[in-house]
Amino acid sequence: MILQIGRVVLVLFEVLVIFNLLIVVHEIGHFLAARWRGLYIEKFGIWFGKPLWKRKINGVQYSLGSLPFGGFVALPQLAPMDIIEGKADLDRAQLPRVSALDKIIVAVAGPFFSLLLAFVFAVLVWLAGYPVGESDMTTVVGYVMPKSPAKGELQPGDKILEVDGKRVTRFLGMNDSVSWAVVRSEGETIPIKFERDGKIQTVQVEPYKAESRGWFRRKSVRQLLILPAETSIIDKVEPNSPAEKAGLRKGDIIRAINGETIYNPFALAEQTKAHPNESVTLRVERDGTAFDVSVNPVPMMVEGEKETRPRIGISWDTRLTVSHPSPTELVSNSVTSTFNTLGAVASRKSDVGLQHLSGPIGITRIYYLFLVSDRGWQLALWLSVVLNVNLAILNMLPIPVLDGGHILFGLIESIRRKPLNLRVLEVVQGACTLLIIGLIAYISFFDVQDWPLVKRVLDKYAPQSHQAKDRDVP
Repeated sequence: MILQIGRVVLVLFEVLVIFNLLIVVHEIGHFLAARWRGLYIEKFGIWFGKPLWKRKINGVQYSLGSLPFGGFVALPQLAPMDIIEGKADLDRAQLPRVSALDKIIVAVAGPFFSLLLAFVFAVLVWLAGYPVGESDMTTVVGYVMPKSPAKGELQPGDKILEVDGKRVTRFLGMNDSVSWAVVRSEGETIPIKFERDGKIQTVQVEPYKAESRGWFRRKSVRQLLILPAETSIIDKVEPNSPAEKAGLRKGDIIRAINGETIYNPFALAEQTKAHPNESVTLRVERDGTAFDVSVNPVPMMVEGEKETRPRIGISWDTRLTVSHPSPTELVSNSVTSTFNTLGAVASRKSDVGLQHLSGPIGITRIYYLFLVSDRGWQLALWLSVVLNVNLAILNMLPIPVLDGGHILFGLIESIRRKPLNLRVLEVVQGACTLLIIGLIAYISFFDVQDWPLVKRVLDKYAPQSHQAKDRDVP
């Protein structure tokens, strides 16, 4: 128990370090650019809250706050940020004027440093690699769920070529994937082009959307309820289970059920669920040799569930491949996925909304899940590339408080050839800061629901269907 708690604390500390690194490097970009362009730097702080340590060096107050979240650089000659950085210790009107170009350069420097850090992480990913599943390398259908609108149209073994007119190269993810093309479709039906037995066909499928279970739950997005092809490799055989009695072992591959080829292990679970009292004949591959095994499902408990269900007592392994994408490819894909997300949120016809984004709480959960898994540190490096690119692009949006807002103010000032009214800037900055804080709180409200304890409570009082809860099922 103590070791488990210690491990959780260590992982959370690692997440905190990564988070702070992302933000502090961004602020260092602003700091160095301000030094270069001769702006007055009032403060440079790591973390917020009451300072645990502070010292003035060469006119700049450096500090370490008591709230371990990010950092800031106070530049009074830019648009006022008092609501975040606190009141300035001097009268801004007494400071020399700064050119609009200098303001723009300083504002751009933060996102630029975030991109540089993204490339650093991308180089590490290129050298170390990161694990990818079979769904990242195939568009072959592995299983069509009983409630799938594609039932009767698609079948296991079909290779999907296009979804909604867009070429697809993998099943899950953001770029060129089946799942994302389904989510981003906006028509009443979705055209699916696929290959079966060497023949290319196209079908029109009406997307599935699970019924909402309350205003406080994330709304379901479009799905087809189909799973990718994945090798059915046994990871664990439970003691005294039907599988153990039948002689199944770790590493065995299930190729067929009752003579019918399977392309995804989910097919076995559905088979035993639909026919709980019938034995199944499994075609097993072991060390290159194939043989048949007959197994009788029995009611068994499953961890996390309160009721028994028919099982044979095995869990599945995931076949992973270590990928080494080039730094340019990885950063480029992150840029594309960020713009895809922004486009989806901005579209009125899209099912994707702000509630489907991840804020600090959601990102912390993802980092945590990565770092406690095998080879999780490689996945954490990959995610850090994505987050730095996100940080750079989102900060360039022309919204007051963000770096893009400072750039917008600088452009307006260069056109007007005089500074903007300071009082107006204070009001605009303050209003937008509160708006962004509210937005983060709104996103975090839904992020909290993904944590196990909260999820169990919500599932008890406002349950959703399996399909609605599984956001990875396209």
